[in-house]
Amino acid sequence: MAIISYKCPNCDGELIFDPSTQKYKCEYCGDLFSQEELDAMKPAEGSETSVKEDRPSGEDTVEKETEGTEHGTVIYSCPSCGAQIVTEETTAATFCYYCHNPVVLGGRLEGEYLPNKIIPFSVTREAAEKGFGDYISKKKFVPKAFFSKKQIESMTGVYFPYWLYDVELNGSMQAEARNVRVWRTGDIEYTETKHYSVERGGSITLKHLFENALKKANAKLARGLMPYDFSEMKEFKTGYLSGFLAERRDIERQEVETKMQQEMRNSAERLLRESISGYNSVSVTNSNIVPKKEDWSYVLFPVWTLTYKAKNGKIYYYSMNGQTGKVCGELPIDYAKVTLVSAISALAALALALLGGFFG
Repeated sequence: MAIISYKCPNCDGELIFDPSTQKYKCEYCGDLFSQEELDAMKPAEGSETSVKEDRPSGEDTVEKETEGTEHGTVIYSCPSCGAQIVTEETTAATFCYYCHNPVVLGGRLEGEYLPNKIIPFSVTREAAEKGFGDYISKKKFVPKAFFSKKQIESMTGVYFPYWLYDVELNGSMQAEARNVRVWRTGDIEYTETKHYSVERGGSITLKHLFENALKKANAKLARGLMPYDFSEMKEFKTGYLSGFLAERRDIERQEVETKMQQEMRNSAERLLRESISGYNSVSVTNSNIVPKKEDWSYVLFPVWTLTYKAKNGKIYYYSMNGQTGKVCGELPIDYAKVTLVSAISALAALALALLGGFFG
C-alpha cells in the first residue's frame, strides 16, 4: 500500500490543504501551491508493513499480514520519520502520532474504492473553533469539560464517505380531484361537488440523493449536517485529504440501493402530486415511475467533529458542516448545574414570598 505525504519543494515541509485559499500550504515557509502544481510533484512515500505474531515457546515466529486482521487494523510506515502507526481498516488519511506529518493511505482509495467526487473543506479550523465556542456559549447546562481548551483542540476535520445518486426518469400519475361549492338561498343550503379525473406525466431529473456509506457514522448527524452546496463539488484528488482525516466506505452500493430508489420514487411522486392544483382535494389512484438513466457516485463530504465521553460512559457528538458551517450535535448535560440552578431559583422564590408576607 502506498503511503503518501506531500512535501514543499522549497523547504521540504509538509503541505496541507488550506480551506481559506483552496490551495496547498506549507506549514513551515507558508508558500502556497495550486492543484496543478501539486499534481506535478512527486509525493514522498512510505509503505504498509507486516506485524510479527509471537508463538508459544518452541514454535517459529510467523509473519501475519496486517490488512484484514481480526482487530481490523493496519500498520503503516510514516514516510517522514519511519515510525509505525496503527490505523483502522476504513482510515484513508491521518497523521503520524510522532512527527505529526499528514499522510494519505493511497492504497485505501484505489480501484473500486477510489472516490468519484469530493467537496473540499472551506471552513478553517479557526472558524470551526469559533463556531463551536459561539454555539456552546448559548448552552447553560453543558459540562465545563466539554468546552475546555483541551477538548476544543481535539476537534478534527474528517472527510466522511457517502453514496450520491442522480437519476432521470419518466413518471405518470392518475388522481381523482374534487371541487366543492357551498351556498345558501333563503333557508336552504346547497352543496355542489364536481369530480375530475386528473393525469400528470413527464420526464423528471433528480440530483444529489445521498446516503451515508460508513457503518460507524452517526446517522442522525449525517442527515443533520445537510445540505451541502453541490455546485462546489470537485473531481477527487488525494491532495485534498492532506491535513485532514478521511474515512473509506464500508457500506456498498447494493446495501443502500433499495432505500435510495424508494426515496427516488417518493420524491418523483411528490413532484407529480404538487403539480396538481386548483382543486379542493386530490386522491392519487395510481402512479408509475420508470428510471431511464441512473448515475451513482462515491463522494467525500467535509465535517469538523469532536466527541465527549460523559461520566456515565455515553459518547456525545458535536459536528459542523465543513463547507457551510451548519452545526448539529447532541450535547451532554451537567445535572449538578441543573440541580444547583433549580435550588437557587427555589430559594429566590421562597425569599420573595417571605418578603412579600413581611411587607404585607
